Amino acid sequence: MLIFLKNRKKFYLCTDINILENMLSLVFYIYVLIELTIFFILSVLALIVCYPFDKARRVVHSLSRGICMFFWLVPPTWKRHIKGLENIDKSKSYVIVINHNSMADILALYFLPLNFRWVSKREVFRMPYIGPLLSIHGDIAIDRKDGAGAMRKVTEKGKMWIGRGASIAMFPEGTRSKSGEMGRFKQGAFALAKEAGVEILPVVMHGTRDVLKKNFMVNWRNELSVSVLPPISVEKVQNTDMPELINSTREMMLAEYEQISSK
Repeated sequence: MLIFLKNRKKFYLCTDINILENMLSLVFYIYVLIELTIFFILSVLALIVCYPFDKARRVVHSLSRGICMFFWLVPPTWKRHIKGLENIDKSKSYVIVINHNSMADILALYFLPLNFRWVSKREVFRMPYIGPLLSIHGDIAIDRKDGAGAMRKVTEKGKMWIGRGASIAMFPEGTRSKSGEMGRFKQGAFALAKEAGVEILPVVMHGTRDVLKKNFMVNWRNELSVSVLPPISVEKVQNTDMPELINSTREMMLAEYEQISSK
């Protein structure tokens, strides 16, 4: 009888905790929706007002960064570890390469104090709120089914934004990792860096795939790590064969990812 009462008490306690977490998740989703609406309006206004003298869309980018900072910094139980920001030279443009685990990778990259444009599949641009925000931000939509056309667009638009002082952010894996393991890298980001004559900035993320649970409820115990590795110089980018450049970059990022994962 005593064991039964203890188990029932434990069951009710777990149920209460789940209900509380579900309620908090709902409140957080409502907060995010309100935040997106406010920043969407501000971004449209900023684009209209600032466009004549802000071709790099720095003001719009700052607003996008504000959205992401509010997302990450509001939940008091989330832990955040950001390291390697000293490897960034704000006066430079980079091709930023990031391992891809979830949509939250996009939000986490805004911890970097850089003005950048995303390269993303065109399907994302059809999402409510997110799609219009990406368009306002000036991000580059590509059709992954048209490899040659996608590469031409990345090179053309990428060089344009780099010429305006922005960086380009890309997922070299091409798609999200379903297993959490770092996949093979494609050459798009590396070809752009060679073509544009800029450094490659590797960024490793861990914990973004665990922001949400399987039932889409918020994981209030999430721990995010963003690690900015030393940039690969223009000289090395230009003078290294493509396969070697891709493999060495991946190995560097994989070593950092495994180190973070082991903690």
